[in-house]
Amino acid sequence: MSAALALTAPGGWTSRLSRAPRWFFATYAGLMAFGTYFAMYAFRKPFAVAQFGGLTALGIDYKVALVIAQVVGYAIAKLVGVKVIAEWPARRRIIGIAAQVALAEVSLVLFAVIPAPWNVACLLLDGLALGMVWGMVFGFVEGRRQSDVIGAMLCASFILASGAVKAAGAFLLFNHYASEWWMPALTGLLFAPLLVLCLIGLAALPPPDAGDVAERVERVPMDKAARGRMLRRFGPTLLAMVITYIMLTALRDFRDSFSAEVWTELGFGGQADVFALTEIPVSVIVLAMLGAVTLVRDNRAALQANLALVGIGLALAGLSSALFAFQWIGPIGWMIALGTGLYLAYTPFNGMLFDRLVAATGERATAGFLIYVADAGGYAGSVALLLLRN
Repeated sequence: MSAALALTAPGGWTSRLSRAPRWFFATYAGLMAFGTYFAMYAFRKPFAVAQFGGLTALGIDYKVALVIAQVVGYAIAKLVGVKVIAEWPARRRIIGIAAQVALAEVSLVLFAVIPAPWNVACLLLDGLALGMVWGMVFGFVEGRRQSDVIGAMLCASFILASGAVKAAGAFLLFNHYASEWWMPALTGLLFAPLLVLCLIGLAALPPPDAGDVAERVERVPMDKAARGRMLRRFGPTLLAMVITYIMLTALRDFRDSFSAEVWTELGFGGQADVFALTEIPVSVIVLAMLGAVTLVRDNRAALQANLALVGIGLALAGLSSALFAFQWIGPIGWMIALGTGLYLAYTPFNGMLFDRLVAATGERATAGFLIYVADAGGYAGSVALLLLRN
């Protein structure tokens, strides 16, 4: 806390950032946002690398029960976040993020202590704890002339982090440094210093300046009346987006949660590096294509470009799966192409698309509210897919 206060004091790092060149500010803000969410993933996804063979819970596979519990918690948090993120004041974002991650670590320790299958409830708590971190981090990003660049770097975090934290968890498991039960909590602790460092860095960011407001519209907390006006004005458009996002979230989350099983079926079981190595080209390709949209200054044109990326991503995901089914491409090529397609379609919904929508319409609102409207539906779809699978 004292470090954050020193950074934001008059003449401190915040003042310097407000006068810094735009490229430097974008790079700094993007790295801090990237690092924060990257580190958060270590408290969410490492358990997915374990297979918990032979166990059941409530009559279904134990691993599936864990995934369902966490996604249900995440979906509930997203639903609550529709109100909370829209109203959450900027001055409390850092405290909110830190409190959520701390609660998640407590839930992972309880997961290791409480015997199976009763510890399934701990993953529900983990999902509840982390479901609003994205909205609070994105609050630092939106409404700036550099939001596309910063947002693209932030979105790259969950692509890279998914593989990196699983690789870290697999390293702990395969080298017998931790059991399947303690591995998630220990992996989280490994990434805690990065989280603290990046939270201090985020706290130093100055608010959007007059130029940002002129180009991207002022972003203000939204009360119930403001949220109602937004939904009435853009209801049909949002409904179409949410339906698309539901399908994308379900497929992306399924690939993410069961990647260990997929790689085992493909003949790559026991190779910890495969989780990270296949996500690196995915993140590079997606980040490059999202970065190209930042060159579009007109908000309406940029909104259309984001929607075009969604269409391209859907087509790539479908085509790559068809080619793999006919054995025209190998498993590694398929996982890279599938991941690229899914993330290319999925990622714009997590920030840039809605940020440009708010800017194009001139509404004094927050993109975070729209993101959480879509996320609430998206994770409900993910839960439905998991239940259907069983």
